[in-house]
Amino acid sequence: MFYHDKKLQYTVRVDKPNPAFARMLQQAIGGIEGEIRVCLQYLFQSWGSRGPQKYKDMLLETGTEEMAHIEMLATAVALNLEGASSTVVDEIAGTSPIVSGIMGGMDPRHYLSAGLAAMAVDANGVPFNGSWVVGSGNLAADMYANVMAESTGRVLATRLYESTDDPGMKEMLSFLIARDTMHQNQWLAVLEELGGVQNALPIPNTFPMTNQPSEFAYTFLSTDISKPEAPDARWVSGPSIDGKGQFTYDHARPFGPEPKLSPPPPEGYAQQEQMTGGADGFIEKVKETLF
Repeated sequence: MFYHDKKLQYTVRVDKPNPAFARMLQQAIGGIEGEIRVCLQYLFQSWGSRGPQKYKDMLLETGTEEMAHIEMLATAVALNLEGASSTVVDEIAGTSPIVSGIMGGMDPRHYLSAGLAAMAVDANGVPFNGSWVVGSGNLAADMYANVMAESTGRVLATRLYESTDDPGMKEMLSFLIARDTMHQNQWLAVLEELGGVQNALPIPNTFPMTNQPSEFAYTFLSTDISKPEAPDARWVSGPSIDGKGQFTYDHARPFGPEPKLSPPPPEGYAQQEQMTGGADGFIEKVKETLF
């Protein structure tokens, strides 16, 4: 169950409306780095959370906060579009057939489809994709996914900050950047609480290590055909990050035979030329089945 407050979480002020910047802000709403993604990611992780209640609660509260960020950004889009309606109408009604495609960088659908409002799309008008939402049911795996989501979101927010000279937009974005800082840290705090990388890795840590071939568990396999020497790098020598093995370096080579597939089944309706059975008389069996 959710409640709402009519007031925004933080002030959203636009001093100089900019329809082109409104389009850029759409990436922070419906893009892969955007707030819809993290909002749904944390909420679905919470709703499916099994284990200590405090993790379920934290995910639910943070996912709910992200709704407030969507509201802020949607308000910012609308304010950046204010005053654009008459201009858009004039230009669309004008004599140039391509004016609606340029409009100084504005997305025409902000007017045509949304009436000068935000949409659940990215900066190119591509609808939000639910497949971006990660909720694996493994707490450590989800925390790493959340760190990535917040990191790319903060990168986007900083780029948007540099893309505007509007004081109000910079103030709003600086707030969102600060919240991304906290969220990155809180997900990492959960991983620390779970025992850090040495306890959490490899994920899942419930799978018996004896059930994996140890000779492949900590070897970096180089697929470079020129077979270079091992680089001076952390991941090719020394103790593994999880402390459960030693990094080594080797050149990739095939450990299995060439794959051999059987002829296609008759009910798959492949071409007759594919039905090669050799000495086992597969063609005859096919004919018997079909006729």
